[in-house]
Order: sequence, then structure tokens, then C-alpha cells
Amino acid sequence: MGQHLSGTPGADLIGYLTRYPQELTFGDEESAAVFGRYHTDDFVLRNDGVPLDKERLLAHVKAGRRNARQVEVEVHDALSSGGRVAARYTLTAVMRRGQVIATEIHMFGELASDGRLRRVEQLSRDVSGKDSGSAEESA
Repeated sequence: MGQHLSGTPGADLIGYLTRYPQELTFGDEESAAVFGRYHTDDFVLRNDGVPLDKERLLAHVKAGRRNARQVEVEVHDALSSGGRVAARYTLTAVMRRGQVIATEIHMFGELASDGRLRRVEQLSRDVSGKDSGSAEESA
């Protein structure tokens, strides 16, 4: 495994999980530049079985930049080992019209040799209106 660049998911997974949504949604940089800092050009996210490549993800970001007023990430668990990462976290977004959307995410990823994400498989569920610790309570 190569040396991981500072600030990449491979070097600082929790930092990535909390920083990336902020930079992508509210930052002054172009979304493609932010995306490229953390992901390879051939990156694919499979969310609940639906594959999203770079172009589809960047199209999704446009709506987030337009509609989100606040985004917060609470990381519950994170692990990085070799070229793999895993995390369980809750992403909460407050939309411009006041709606609060909370999503619990279980993420498993594969890193490139420079520490950027190459592939992510994730499962998510809506936990809006529930305590963020609800996963432990229902187990």
C-alpha cells in the first residue's frame, strides 16, 4: 500500500466523513475539485444497491448545494485497515424549508494507493425523528 495523502479517507477517515459533506455542500470550490481530492476518477458508490459514478454523484450535489441549509455528521464507528475502510455514521441535513432529514449509513470502502476512495458499498436507512443511537437500542 502506498503512502496516503494528508486529509484523504485513508489518512483520516473520521475527518473525511465530517469534512467532505461540508466542503461539497457549502464550500467555494467547484464540486468536481472537492470530489477529486477524496475520490479517484473511476470511483463508484453503490448506495442500497444503486451504483453512482462520479457524474451521477456530482449531479446529485447540485441539488444539495441549492437546498441544504446545514449538514452535520456524527460518526459512531470507523475503522481503517490496509486498503479498506468501514464506518457507521448519521448524516443529518436541514433543508431550506426547515425539513430535517437524518440518514444512518453503514459504509464499506476500498482505497487507492494514495488514500483516496476507489469504491464504496453502503447501506442506509432513514432515521429522521429518531434518536441517533436508535441502532443500538433496536438490536
